[in-house]
Amino acid sequence: MAVGETAAEETAPKNTAVENTAVENTAVENTAAEWPFTPPARPEVPAVRRGDWVTNAIDAFVLEKLEAAGLAPGDPADRLTLLRRVTFDLTGLPPTVEEQQAFLSDTSPEAYQRVVDRLLASPRYGERWAQHWLDLVRYAETNGFKADELRPLAHKYRDYVIQALNDDLPYDRFIRQQLAGDELEPDNPQALVATGLNRLYPDESNAANLEQRRQEILDDITETTGLVFMGLTMGCAQCHDHKFDDILQEDYFRLQAFFAPMIPRDDVAAATPAEVAEHERKRSEWEAATAGVRAEIDALLAEKRGSARKYALTKFRQEIQDAVDLPESQRTPYQQQITLMALRQADAKADDVAEKLSDEGKQRYEDLKKQLAEFDHLKPEPLPAAMAVTDMGDVSPPTYVLATGNWRDPLEEVDPGFPHFLSRDTPDTSVDNPLVASTGRRAALARWLASREHPLTARVMVNRLWQHHFGQGIVPTPNDFGVQGEAATHPELLDWLAVEFVEQGFSLKAMHRLMVTSSTYRQSSRFEPTDPAHAKAVQIDGQNRLLWRARRQRLGGEAIRDAMLAVTGELNTRMFGPSARPRLPEGISKSYRWEEDNEVASRHRRSIYVFAKRNMRYPLFEAFDQPDLHHSCAVRSLTTTAPQALLLLNGEFSFQRARHFAGRVLAAAGDQDEMIQTAYRLAWGRPATEDEIATAKDFLKQQRASFTSEVDESAYPLPAADGVPPELATATVDFCHALLNANEFLFID
Repeated sequence: MAVGETAAEETAPKNTAVENTAVENTAVENTAAEWPFTPPARPEVPAVRRGDWVTNAIDAFVLEKLEAAGLAPGDPADRLTLLRRVTFDLTGLPPTVEEQQAFLSDTSPEAYQRVVDRLLASPRYGERWAQHWLDLVRYAETNGFKADELRPLAHKYRDYVIQALNDDLPYDRFIRQQLAGDELEPDNPQALVATGLNRLYPDESNAANLEQRRQEILDDITETTGLVFMGLTMGCAQCHDHKFDDILQEDYFRLQAFFAPMIPRDDVAAATPAEVAEHERKRSEWEAATAGVRAEIDALLAEKRGSARKYALTKFRQEIQDAVDLPESQRTPYQQQITLMALRQADAKADDVAEKLSDEGKQRYEDLKKQLAEFDHLKPEPLPAAMAVTDMGDVSPPTYVLATGNWRDPLEEVDPGFPHFLSRDTPDTSVDNPLVASTGRRAALARWLASREHPLTARVMVNRLWQHHFGQGIVPTPNDFGVQGEAATHPELLDWLAVEFVEQGFSLKAMHRLMVTSSTYRQSSRFEPTDPAHAKAVQIDGQNRLLWRARRQRLGGEAIRDAMLAVTGELNTRMFGPSARPRLPEGISKSYRWEEDNEVASRHRRSIYVFAKRNMRYPLFEAFDQPDLHHSCAVRSLTTTAPQALLLLNGEFSFQRARHFAGRVLAAAGDQDEMIQTAYRLAWGRPATEDEIATAKDFLKQQRASFTSEVDESAYPLPAADGVPPELATATVDFCHALLNANEFLFID
């Protein structure tokens, strides 16, 4: 594609039907013309025989299929099991002993509802559910590739997501702010931060082939947008028409055209208009006072700066070098984008350029810097910046259909447009604020995706919520609602939920509340092979797709770490700001390591705040199936591996947590029975049984008997508990370590 080419017209859309068949025992015949590619209509809530089991509409839809299969729902979970389940689900943390006691003491019918409301109001809720969203949008704080450079402002996007969820920002506005906050809410600092979504792509920031780099960025954004907001594998149409779904290659590039004029910005002030105006006033005063000094510095550095830039630009093709040399007013939009990419690599900082001056020049430069510093009292503090995007102007570079997806082989030119089988509308690219110099393309896409009538947006999102609460989505492949994805188990329920979501004002908290207060959610996960009802259920529905019992779920690495820190009393709940850098295990290469935080408390912040480095994930997270941070992940893998056991049994982090856990229970307990009960309540969210108390006592006795004074306290430090004999301290550490390694700690029933 030539650097100077311009845009043209879009082609006419087409429309075909695609078959989508439901699962065994729940068969329904639907086509793409009917479901899920037309707006959902609220179905009638089915009549069921066991109406007494129905708490809300969810239960009626689930029970209808259970009764049709000759099955019955499971017993309700006991109160402490349910409390632990919903607390982890909504906050990612275990219930405290005080919360357990309060729930057991509250015998009113509204007791559980009050727990749910408390959890949804907790700031911990946003921290828990932000992690699910960050998985989807492949959040990381580094670029990836070999250099893996830092993105120092990326954490502000993470903080935006947490705050938006805690504020219950309506999901339609959540979409609009992230895709086009700069166009739709330019005076809202948080909306500008939200556009960081469009900066989360992996990026080979030092690449010489800028055309390929630009195309790879656009391809990544296009694919991720289709997956996250529409649950469609748009990326499969990059090189040819989709082999299975009714997605044309042209649809792919028409979607990509919405992002074609976008440029990255790290200089956007995340501030109000009043704050910006005041800053500019003070800045103007400083600039007027320092004009002479700054002009002399520029003149002093001009020759060396020009030489350094010219040399740095030689890595790029001559056509790019020529575009850089053109006056800005003469560059095409495409040339402007490529020039910005080139200069980001080629331009050096003033201090680095000054190093190339003669000794006399260096001295003069230092003198001028001192003169400039004399005016620092006039210079305003920098406004908070954001990792954001804007359009380069109100004219876009062209977008072409690319033969086999190759940027070197452009075919016909296309305008932005929606997938032909979802909408024939012409995008409305109007921008409300006339002061915003932008194409309005992303605003048009955001408005369309966030509309009440969009056939996929609400379905896809409520399916994601369902997945995390019930262990599997109603559509089990939440990033693929197409033919190759798994068919919906309860399509009518999904439609009912989608309509309810829209009518509840796109409130995520309202949908959480509806799901976790259902009888379906509150079932026990108990399975007894000798129970005739369970044996029958396994024979008919061995995968539990009809939800005749709750699914056990294992905690992810982040929740395991947070839970350990919570039960030991070490968890630092400080929110927001630059990421935490906990201690890394020995043996990690220096080229991948990060320098740990000096303050221990900072290392113990919640896992959502742990530095997200693409090329070196925190080992505990990686072992417990954290995604690779390069691609959208809707469903994490669930593996059982030796490194998981080794990290929990032999890892320093686990040992240290056992030591602090032991110190906590020893300090809180009056006798051994009380200590054991306290440990069980903290770690497993329930009291120990009589058999467990007896077993724990035997274990402690054996460990005390095997104690020797040769314990290396530096490698295996003892808990700091006054008056506790060392043999009891070490035995208690071993006991607490065992509790933290047990399945009951790692799994949610």
